[in-house]
Amino acid sequence: MSSARVSIGREAASRTAQSSQLFQFSEGRFMADPILAMLDQRSTTNLFDPQVRVEDAQISELVRVATKAPTAFNLQNWRFIAVRSEEGKQRLRSLAFGQEKVEDAAVTFIVCGVLPESSDVPVRLAPMVEAGYMPSDLVAGWMRGADGLYDGQPTRQRDEAVRSATFGASALMFAARAIGLGSAPMIGFDAEGVSRGFALKANEIPVMLVAIGGAMAENWPQKPRRAIDEVLDFV
Repeated sequence: MSSARVSIGREAASRTAQSSQLFQFSEGRFMADPILAMLDQRSTTNLFDPQVRVEDAQISELVRVATKAPTAFNLQNWRFIAVRSEEGKQRLRSLAFGQEKVEDAAVTFIVCGVLPESSDVPVRLAPMVEAGYMPSDLVAGWMRGADGLYDGQPTRQRDEAVRSATFGASALMFAARAIGLGSAPMIGFDAEGVSRGFALKANEIPVMLVAIGGAMAENWPQKPRRAIDEVLDFV
């Protein structure tokens, strides 16, 4: 056996050994790390202080952070409609079965998922190619992959739109929590009415509403969660 093959074999064995090392962490890290603590302690806000307002610049920053959430093929197939005017909130509340939090919150977002289109892939990937991170010849393959998944597949398109919007809404709520604001996701609304009333495009789905604002002290604490052994399986 040549020395080159021996060297390659040793490198491969070394990589295997390194990859099988057990990740080490301390149990206390989950309480000490501010991000993990925030995730662990998040609760839904149902009572908002109507006196608390959020500036447009802060709303923009919340959405900027929310758009860091992942999407398939980096499509970023979502849209966030920030309803913060009194007229807009009253109109939205009438389509959300009169829920007070829509109007009391500083802003209530209509989080929309957009039906994915493979033709958007090159546009979304262009900055990565221009920065030299992604070889340009990979783009066509990604585009074919997206086309194979979504073309002529309306159910799969809708699933992807809902999935992307849900990722974005989740990131939006955690971003709000990080700066001291409460949030409430809502599925109780007239989807068709919202689509008409807020001029959504034909390829946009109003997936959920997310109210964000100052939380009143009277809100309930986090509701109990199911035991881990009820929801986790190891295979």
